[in-house]
Amino acid sequence: FELISDEGYRFDGRKPSELRRVRCNMGVFTQADGSAYIEQGNTKVLAAIYGPHEASNNMRSRVCLDKCFINCEFSQAMFSSAERKKRSRGDRKGKDMSAHIKQTFEAAVRTQLYPRSQIDIYLQVLHSDGSLYCACVNAATLALIDAGIAMKDYVCACSASLTKETSLIDINHVEELAGCAEFSAAIMPKLDQIIYSELNGRIHQDELGQLVDAVTNGCKDIFAVIDRFEVITDNTEIAVSPRSLHS
Repeated sequence: FELISDEGYRFDGRKPSELRRVRCNMGVFTQADGSAYIEQGNTKVLAAIYGPHEASNNMRSRVCLDKCFINCEFSQAMFSSAERKKRSRGDRKGKDMSAHIKQTFEAAVRTQLYPRSQIDIYLQVLHSDGSLYCACVNAATLALIDAGIAMKDYVCACSASLTKETSLIDINHVEELAGCAEFSAAIMPKLDQIIYSELNGRIHQDELGQLVDAVTNGCKDIFAVIDRFEVITDNTEIAVSPRSLHS
């Protein structure tokens, strides 16, 4: 099937440069130091932060005297997707995702403010419908803010793909299955700095700039959602339609 109709709309009714509907909430776990829940379309992720705290016994060898150690654990609920039911717990994909998210926040958290300590980021996917890395990063950002962890800037992540020379942002599962190259990145929007990027698939080098621009614009739209949520003092859940960002 075609990813873009003749009228210029995607499979789920969005325009090529339009995010999925975003819903988010903070403080969803009372036991954690910080927590958040985010929905990007049908991708739903919970994030919990513990720390800074003294390093656990099995992590003490990794802790530095001048900064904290960031530990990240990613998991998917058995009911999150048909693919998840076929994989064992702690599989390679989950370990890779944990490593990517850990790398992302090592670049953003002011680790030198928490020497000889550990910060734990726990992420669980309740439903998977594409752009998992991006939704996890955005959930973790909200949870770290809720925990009061100092960061250099917000961290916002978005994905993009290219079809018929048109870039699509915030890719869902159907679009992932189409086999087009997918580019994901996390940026610090105020500093205008990319801190993590990954390309799955092959594209011509002349097309990379178009994907980078699309992802950057998507990240800035995500930032607008998170920033709007941050000004709500009673911590009520917020749902933002992508169209409202530009109204």
